[in-house]
Amino acid sequence: MRVAVVQAAPVLFDREACVAKACGLVREASAQGAKLILFPEAFIPVYPRGLSFGMVVGSRTPEGRRLWGRYWENSVEVPGPVCDALGEAAREAGAYVAIGVMERDGDFGGGTLYCTLLYFGPDGRLLGKHRKLKPTAAERLVWGEGDGSTLTVVETEYGKVGGLICWENYMPLARVAMYGKGVEIYLAPTADARESWQATLRHIALEGRCFVLGCNQYIKKEMYPKDLPGAEELSRQPDVMCRGGSVVVSPLGEVLAGPLWDREGILYADLDLGEVARSKLDFDAVGHYARPDVFQLTVDERPKAPVRYVKD
Repeated sequence: MRVAVVQAAPVLFDREACVAKACGLVREASAQGAKLILFPEAFIPVYPRGLSFGMVVGSRTPEGRRLWGRYWENSVEVPGPVCDALGEAAREAGAYVAIGVMERDGDFGGGTLYCTLLYFGPDGRLLGKHRKLKPTAAERLVWGEGDGSTLTVVETEYGKVGGLICWENYMPLARVAMYGKGVEIYLAPTADARESWQATLRHIALEGRCFVLGCNQYIKKEMYPKDLPGAEELSRQPDVMCRGGSVVVSPLGEVLAGPLWDREGILYADLDLGEVARSKLDFDAVGHYARPDVFQLTVDERPKAPVRYVKD
C-alpha cells in the first residue's frame, strides 16, 4: 500500500481556497499511486499559530472577538459542502483521505469549534471523524473538547486506520485505546515541529507495533493575511513559524520517509502490512505483553450531549 503525507501550507483563513488546494494535492498524490493520503492538523482553514485572539486571564478584546469570528466563518460544517468537495476528490482519486479541519458544531447553536480529523473513503463517503479530546494550552481558549464517541478507527482493505491529533499522542491511555481497536496505520497530524517530536512518533510505532504517519504544516509569517485583526502581534514571531517535520515510521521504529523540513512537499512510502503482525512476535501492548489482571482501561464511547430532550 502506498501512502502519502502532505506537508503543505493552507491558504490561511480562506476555507474555499484551502479546499481547492487540498483537492489539487489529493490529485497529485493519487497520480503517484497513493491509496491513503494524510493532511496536517487544522489544514482548513489553518492552525492559528502565534495569535492570542485578544485573550488574557480576566479579559477579552473586541479585536480578538473579530479575529475569532473570522476563524469561525471559515470553519467547516460536518457534513456540508466542504465534505462534499473533499469526498468527491477522494472518489476521483480512488483513495482514502484524512484531513484536519476546524469543525463548526452544528448541533448546539454552532458556537463551538473543534479540532477534527475527517476520514473519507475511495467511494467519496465520509467514513468518520475524530474530535481532539484535549486542546493544548492556549488552544483551549478557542477550541472545544471532543468526547469518547469519536475515537475512530476505519476498516479498509489494507488494514485498520486511525489515530490521534498532536499532543493527544502524549496521553498514554488514549494511545492504548487506539491500540485496543487494532490500529495498524496510525495517523498523527500535528502542529509540533520540534526535533523531539520525532522521538514521540518513533515511540508510538514501537509501542503500538503499527505504521505511524506524522504530518505537519509548513508555515511562514508572510502567509498570514495582512488585514487579519490583531495581526500586528505576529511581528514577534520568526519568519518561518512552522518547519514541518512530516515523517513515516515502520512498526519497528525505522524511518521510511522524511522527516521533511523547511518546505512544502509530499512524502511517499510503500507499506507492507505484514510487518505489523511480524513485529508483534516479541511485543504486543494489548496482547501478550498486557497484564489485564493488574491493569485495565475502560473507554466510555457514549456521546456526551450537553442537552437531552426526553419525550413521553
